[in-house]
Amino acid sequence: MFKQQLQQKLQQKLSPQQIQFIKLLELPAIELEERVKHELEENPALEEGKEMSDDLDRLDDERDDSDVTDMNGNNENELDISLGDYRNEDEIPDYKLREISERTEQKGDVPFSDTESLNEFLLDQLGLQELSPQQELIARYIIGNIDDDGYLRRDLSAIADDLMFQEGENVTAADVAAVLSIIQEFDPAGVGARNLQECLLLQLRRRKPSELISRTEQLLENYFDELSRKHFDKIKRGLNIDDEQLKQLIREINTLDPKPCVSWGGSMETALSQVYPDFLVETVNGELILSMNNREIPDLKISREFADMIQDYAGNKANQTAQNREAVQFVKQKLDSAQWFIDAIRQRQQTLQRTMEAIIQLQREFFLTGDEASLRPMILKDVAERAGYDISTISRVSNSKYVQTNFGIYPLKYFFSESMQTDTGEEISTREVKSIMKSYIDSEDKRKPLTDEKLVGILKEKGYIIARRTVAKYREQLDIPVARLRKEI
Repeated sequence: MFKQQLQQKLQQKLSPQQIQFIKLLELPAIELEERVKHELEENPALEEGKEMSDDLDRLDDERDDSDVTDMNGNNENELDISLGDYRNEDEIPDYKLREISERTEQKGDVPFSDTESLNEFLLDQLGLQELSPQQELIARYIIGNIDDDGYLRRDLSAIADDLMFQEGENVTAADVAAVLSIIQEFDPAGVGARNLQECLLLQLRRRKPSELISRTEQLLENYFDELSRKHFDKIKRGLNIDDEQLKQLIREINTLDPKPCVSWGGSMETALSQVYPDFLVETVNGELILSMNNREIPDLKISREFADMIQDYAGNKANQTAQNREAVQFVKQKLDSAQWFIDAIRQRQQTLQRTMEAIIQLQREFFLTGDEASLRPMILKDVAERAGYDISTISRVSNSKYVQTNFGIYPLKYFFSESMQTDTGEEISTREVKSIMKSYIDSEDKRKPLTDEKLVGILKEKGYIIARRTVAKYREQLDIPVARLRKEI
């Protein structure tokens, strides 16, 4: 049985303005530049230039107390055409919610490199081959599945199944393998490999034949797993070679590229890999100067033409038809969206500025000297307390943002680290401990690398009381393999 009842509850929801601000806050400088360009193209009420504050104040003072005839001929006062009031409405009309929802879901175009992509380069080489229609179809499908590193990571039988279901071609894994062998002859050497071993062998077979190349190929074909595990004694026995000969083979392998296509100019990751700093911190006469890197982001303002439309409508009370009503609703929607975007950009800049100022205050010594050992322990909470923001806001600011200093460009996350205490009770950054670990590992005897247990003993002598599992965690964070894999001949 159904019944009606009143229920009162308190809920906290993000407004469309807050959603838009959060989205903008997470964007790095180069993506914000594209987002602004996209907004300028999409919204005719938004244009470049300094904001006309006098005109906005004048519009805010305009109030329309007259009745407005709606599309049904009824008189109502619900259509408020003053710019000031509709920006501050508590109840947001549906058309505004739809507008904001659409804009938060849309992403601006990402600038890609104008150079030829890897996929296009391989297809150009495919065009020079004499293949049957079926083989060409298989080749195009294989090329489409090659990743940015140059590897084909899909099983050949799975590719054959896809061609069967999607293209209706009755092909086998052997047919795919035959076409793959053709693609593996393309440039760059190693493209189309299914694993690292095959990638290295493909490159090696392109080199001028010699005794060294033959021995190296034999090593990769028969002792790849032993090489990966640094089982050098087993390799020497199997190939009947001494230490010096094994060193020569390993040097030859080290000249090969494990990711032959990763630096290809036209790939998506490479096009986006250039760092565009969001902040500039300079040292001038012992003082730190902070500035925002906004040289490619234009000033924004409300279009005077659209603002004048509101004025014209307010002054033309005699000709308020249904068509005019729809027109003013469209104008209000665009003005509303434009003003929200301008406010969100301004708020974003203020938030980033205050957050970076707090980081500089906490890490002043590093910005002055560039010495990693001078970095203080710092977590999100420390910055949030100084900047006056929530921890989640600081997290969004520090994500994908970079700062340019006199000593190089650093991601903001570089300055965050947990703290630990020495045996004397002094609080230090975990980054300092990692730096000490790395220096000892870099200078270790590669024939007998330092184990985690030995690193624990070294750090203990330095006054850092750390468990072995913590040393292992720090080593992994530094992308340093275990001692067994660091062993050399």
